[in-house]
Order: sequence, then structure tokens, then C-alpha cells
Amino acid sequence: MMKKIRNLVLVLGIALGIGLVTPVSTYAAGSVIADQCADNPDAAVCKDQNDKPEDLINNIVNILLYIVGALSVIMIIVGGLLYATSAGDSGRVTLAKNTIMYAVIGLVVAFLAFAIVNFVIDTFIKRS
Repeated sequence: MMKKIRNLVLVLGIALGIGLVTPVSTYAAGSVIADQCADNPDAAVCKDQNDKPEDLINNIVNILLYIVGALSVIMIIVGGLLYATSAGDSGRVTLAKNTIMYAVIGLVVAFLAFAIVNFVIDTFIKRS
């Protein structure tokens, strides 16, 4: 039973992750914006078209942080379910505690990576 629940959670997590990173077609909106920028290059809409590399890096890190955070929360829930259904079995209790511990460690590492990337971008790239 627990294998079925774990597999279901993993499949839903993977489906959610794929759905978050799947690009959305913006061809029609892009052509309208391109037409507006051809007429008036100083418009506010056109300024968004000139994305900087640090903005791209920041967006990628934010998306990855969101995915890692969602997976960590899912794994904490799985660990809690394992712990609640362990029925005193020391092997399952250890497995549940390790699942929760590694999920929290992954979440902390993701937040630290986010902080380091933002610090490097703010300190070295945006000031130059």
C-alpha cells in the first residue's frame, strides 16, 4: 500500500515539475509586441524585451527553487506518512526520519543556493 502511495506522489510530483517547466507558446503575443516596438521603441512594453543575462539566471534559479521546495514538501509529507504508519518497526521509523531529514536538508541547500546566486548577481553583475 505504501509503495502505491509513494509511486503516486512521485508521479504527481514529476507531472507537476514537467508542467512548471513546459514553455508556453507566445508567438501571437510576441508578434504584437514586436509590431508595437517597431513603431515606438521607447515604449514600456519594449523595455521588457531586452532581458539581461542576470535576469535569466535569476528566473531559472527561482523556478528551480520552486520545484525543489515543492518536492521537499512532498517528501516531508511522505516521511510523515511513513512515520505514522511505521507501527513501531524500527527500520521503518529510521527510514521515515531519514526521509524527513534529507528533505529538510535539500530545502536548506536550495535556499542557500538561492541566496548565494542572488548575492553574486547583486554584488558582481549589477554593479558593473
